[in-house]
Amino acid sequence: MRVVVVGAGQVGGTVVKSLAETHDCTVIDVDRARLEAVSHAYDVRIVQGSGTRRETLLDAGVADADLVMACTSRDEVNLVTAMLARRLSSARTVVRATGTDYLGAWRAGDLDVDLLVSAAFETAGAVERVLRVPGARHVDFFAHGEVVVLGVDVRGTAATRLAGRRLRETGLPAASRVVALVRDGNWTVPDADEVVREDDWIIAMASPTAARAWSRVVTGADPVDDVVIYGAGRMGTAVARVLLDRGVRVRIVEPDADLARAAAATLDRARVFHARGLDPAFLRRERIGTAGAAVLAEKDDSRNLHAAVLVKLHGVRLTLTVLDDPAAAEVFEAAGADVTIDPGDETAEKMARFTFGERTHQMAILGDDRFEVLDVTVRPGSRFAHCPAGALPGAAVGAIVRDGTVLFPGPGDELRPGDRVVVLTEPDRAPSIEHDL
Repeated sequence: MRVVVVGAGQVGGTVVKSLAETHDCTVIDVDRARLEAVSHAYDVRIVQGSGTRRETLLDAGVADADLVMACTSRDEVNLVTAMLARRLSSARTVVRATGTDYLGAWRAGDLDVDLLVSAAFETAGAVERVLRVPGARHVDFFAHGEVVVLGVDVRGTAATRLAGRRLRETGLPAASRVVALVRDGNWTVPDADEVVREDDWIIAMASPTAARAWSRVVTGADPVDDVVIYGAGRMGTAVARVLLDRGVRVRIVEPDADLARAAAATLDRARVFHARGLDPAFLRRERIGTAGAAVLAEKDDSRNLHAAVLVKLHGVRLTLTVLDDPAAAEVFEAAGADVTIDPGDETAEKMARFTFGERTHQMAILGDDRFEVLDVTVRPGSRFAHCPAGALPGAAVGAIVRDGTVLFPGPGDELRPGDRVVVLTEPDRAPSIEHDL
């Protein structure tokens, strides 16, 4: 496709990374340095200017574009860009929104764009998925929730329970399959006799029941039903709303009086504390340490880091941090924080899904953009139809949906036309996998 990407920041850059190999991409941004960085990394055309200007869009070739993706950090700029692109072309439009304010209007059909992706809503969904399978760093649901893709770091409690054992001895349930073991920067599709080592990263696919069972193996914990959230801003309130809708008990800690009052007024089932939340006396008095998890969602990574370490000391077993600066992820990991979630990556993943063909039902990005997971239907004419699942080069089939039944195949099990296969591969191989299946 001919794709025009407006915005070359973190989200736009991740979108371009996913698309540049297989699509004709033009990138627009007002910042020349950002454009040059993108053009040095990928084979794309660049245009300096604002997506809200008719001349800039025309210069970028919007009249002949198939898709326009508005990815800047300003919601109104993205909406104006999309509406202008509609007038200048027949291109489909995808808009990034930072909050959830525009979601209702889009869902009601009042905004004339094909897809609106809310960073806050996608981030809240990522938090909720991890809380359903504690112990996993990454969780995604495929095939209408019947297939769970989970990534587990073998460190901390997981290392105590898994390291030094063969995979067959780790207690991984039958309705599951380990599709990748990442070690020292390399990945393999392991067999059952592979010995797990500390600092490995294991990627598995499982049924929801099996995913919860393995979560108990890894952590000894059940899904979380009591959460404390630090921050009542855009991200914190979005997370709270999603968790409350799932029946999770929520406490919110917010130092700003206005934000605390607004959260208390709109989230009537949550307990809201106007407090910094870093005082040990407050933590003891409000028994914060009894929470099953803490979500650190203030727009200040240093405060989130302080809070993450402190609540751990007071007994919270699982911490999830919503990053403001993606580069801070390594610092949080070194400090012992359990899971970091990057809103930019969550947004870019949802936007990139829109570019796949009709046979690809879903895709996910994981492992710091190291892997993609695709849910693709096998064509009758596919060269891999009637071949073993292990025959896909550079990929691992973790699940098959056949006649409404989910199977977790071994390498020798046959792929059949009409099967929906959930497959793990690297980003540069994803287009050929989608094409060949």
